[in-house]
Amino acid sequence: MKLSYNYLRSLLPVDLSPEKTAEILTECGLEVEGIEKFESVKGGLAGLVVGYVVEKTKHPDADRLSCTKVDIGGQVLEIVCGAPNVEAGQKVIVAPVGTELYPTEGEPFTIKKSKIRGQLSEGMICAEDEVGLGKSHDGIKVLPPDLPVGSAVADYFKVSVDYVIEINITPNRPDAASHLGAARDIIARLGLTEPGLKLNMPSVAEFSPESEVMPLKVSIEDTSACKRYSGIYMTDVSVGESPEWLKNFLLAVGLRPINNVVDITNFVLMETGQPLHAFDVDAIKGGQIRIAHCAEGTPFVTLDGVERKLSAEDLMICNAEDPMCMAGIFGGSDSGVSLSTTRIFLESARFEPSGIRRSGKRHGLKTDSSFRFERGTDPEGTTFAAKRAALLIQEICSAKIASGVLDIYPEPFEARNIILRKSVLQRVTGLEIPENDVVQILTGLGCNVNINEAGDYAVFVPLFKTDVTREIDLVEEVIRIYGYDKVPLRGMVSYTQPEVKGENSRHASYARLANHLASIGFREILTNSLVNSRFTEILGLNTADDVRVINPISAELDVMRQSLLGSGLHVVATNLNHKNADLKLFEFGKTYKLSGVKDGAITDAYTENEVLAFWVTGNQTPESWMQGAAPADLYTLKSVFESITAKLGINESFHSVSIEDAAFSVLFGIQTASKKEIGKIGKLKASVLKAFDIKAEVFYAEINPELLFAWSAEKKVRFKDIPKFPQVRRDLALLLDKSVQYGDLESAARKAERNLLKEVNLFDVYEGKNLPEGKKSYALSFILRDEEKTLTDDIIDGVMKRIVDTYEKQFGASLRQ
Repeated sequence: MKLSYNYLRSLLPVDLSPEKTAEILTECGLEVEGIEKFESVKGGLAGLVVGYVVEKTKHPDADRLSCTKVDIGGQVLEIVCGAPNVEAGQKVIVAPVGTELYPTEGEPFTIKKSKIRGQLSEGMICAEDEVGLGKSHDGIKVLPPDLPVGSAVADYFKVSVDYVIEINITPNRPDAASHLGAARDIIARLGLTEPGLKLNMPSVAEFSPESEVMPLKVSIEDTSACKRYSGIYMTDVSVGESPEWLKNFLLAVGLRPINNVVDITNFVLMETGQPLHAFDVDAIKGGQIRIAHCAEGTPFVTLDGVERKLSAEDLMICNAEDPMCMAGIFGGSDSGVSLSTTRIFLESARFEPSGIRRSGKRHGLKTDSSFRFERGTDPEGTTFAAKRAALLIQEICSAKIASGVLDIYPEPFEARNIILRKSVLQRVTGLEIPENDVVQILTGLGCNVNINEAGDYAVFVPLFKTDVTREIDLVEEVIRIYGYDKVPLRGMVSYTQPEVKGENSRHASYARLANHLASIGFREILTNSLVNSRFTEILGLNTADDVRVINPISAELDVMRQSLLGSGLHVVATNLNHKNADLKLFEFGKTYKLSGVKDGAITDAYTENEVLAFWVTGNQTPESWMQGAAPADLYTLKSVFESITAKLGINESFHSVSIEDAAFSVLFGIQTASKKEIGKIGKLKASVLKAFDIKAEVFYAEINPELLFAWSAEKKVRFKDIPKFPQVRRDLALLLDKSVQYGDLESAARKAERNLLKEVNLFDVYEGKNLPEGKKSYALSFILRDEEKTLTDDIIDGVMKRIVDTYEKQFGASLRQ
């Protein structure tokens, strides 16, 4: 939230610098994120002076330029000017050499001494757009003739200078979301050294209606959603531009001035923290205002011109026929104040936070009003804010206060009286805070404090302190103002290093695997478990399995992910948009599904699974002078899987099986010899990638890390002697059906020879000319070794014959000559 230093200072009985103000706010728990200078005219017209054009002559070498002599007070400058309206005898805005100008549009620039078409120019006579005073560039800005020569232009235009202090409002501090709230904290802090300081509270004592009659009929149809509704009827309103002080205040705090009535409601919002809304009475059909709900799907056009379909849960401000405003969030297009408005109804209400929060999220709307209503506003502050705004409208808009305050308050909030025990305060804070300081702090924060018979503090907490409901909350209020820096630190801070049991522990396995993947060029990503529900449809998953968030923080994050694929593709798209085309990414993450399976039957239980996922796109190796770039493909991920199993010391045999999936053009499941699926590798469909605005090919894999780590834990490191006897290599060239996979061949060979066969490798694949239809050629190498003796030709030939026989029987293979 942005605070105007000038206005904040007006609420305080002492004068503080912007820096000191920011320091105190931070000490009170309102973290200051920055201080920025604000000027009503950018640059503050610094360096610009009033000049008098003494002489004007035609430029000798340019028809559209003039040579002038300008007196700026004790010095006459020669200035070449291109404006058609410059004349001798004028008072003008002059920028001498060295002045930095801030134009209405474009970047700042500095005036330099120069020659223009051969004539010396020692400055610049300025148009209004060149100094930020407007948009006109028709000619130079001519000033009134009575202005003193050499005087500062900023003095004539009354440039307002302010400092904007931006603070971070935590969800539990709605009372601080206003200038009065921030000033209250400062008063409480300063009161520790200067007791008796009081807030310069704006007065509404002059509020005097011309009549007590309210011509509108107002009713609350849902008192649980609207706890209090106040309003004032005003006539003879003159809607127009706001005065400069009001426009400058709004601009400083980040709001756009609209018209004097709307600007006043926004001013009071920022001043008190109470949102207001002004209705054009002539647009209130039937003379009725109803706080009610509309039917599901009712169309409603908001102030931004967008038609929205209302939910039956949305609280609306309605007239006799139609909705006029989304309560506490956004006004409608037909009932707002315009230049033709002469009668207004000023609304000041207290809406239930949960309903405003749900409606705001449902429609994707976040406004200054909803920001405060969602956190809880002061139910006792509605009438004060309404009166404050009415008096300002009366003053600025020449309006009449035509009614008293209409106030519907069916069930007043109960006052909160809390006992703060001194023993609790000392135990929690570790400090013996003097009684006078405690009373001063709580009084400064707006509480009434008495000492009861037990010697403890009996505290009456005002309702604007919505976060203070318990004794411990009062402890927090006291210590944050007294100063967290005064809480004593122990001489020694204890710290226990978490124990990781064994190298094969889960934590160590994760770290070892992550380090390995990083070493082979992968980057780890961390994505949100909450995703957009459209991911489910894009990826062809079952929407019935979505774990939906009841109260999502955003419409874009409304379900928990069933797969890591979608969130990873979002990361890929972001990187590709930033021209980072070669990507190798991995993530350890969890997936969530609504339907669990137990004893073969689907239940309503939630399932949560750990997944290791990979995304690869672009080139797997960068282009260099030694070799060309090698594009990534399915085998890139297959080699990664093999390197992982090798790193973890897993000797399981794996093979791949083709599977169908709506998101993939090619997808293989990775299975063990016992048909247990450990993961999958595939190439994504172009239609899926298009949904994520990705034009490049993307390959994806996921692995069940639980199985990997379980197998890794079973593997014990053992020492083995270096082989004493040589190994032997034999090659086979096989003619096979195209349906036969290498993994099946390797598995069959190892079953045919369990002792001597050490390695199997596929080193060549051929499909095409000179082969029968439906056939392919595989060239395999086999490494054989006996740990006890040197292999003889008879033994080797016997092993190879068994392997060939197995291939002929199981796969119909034949040897190629």
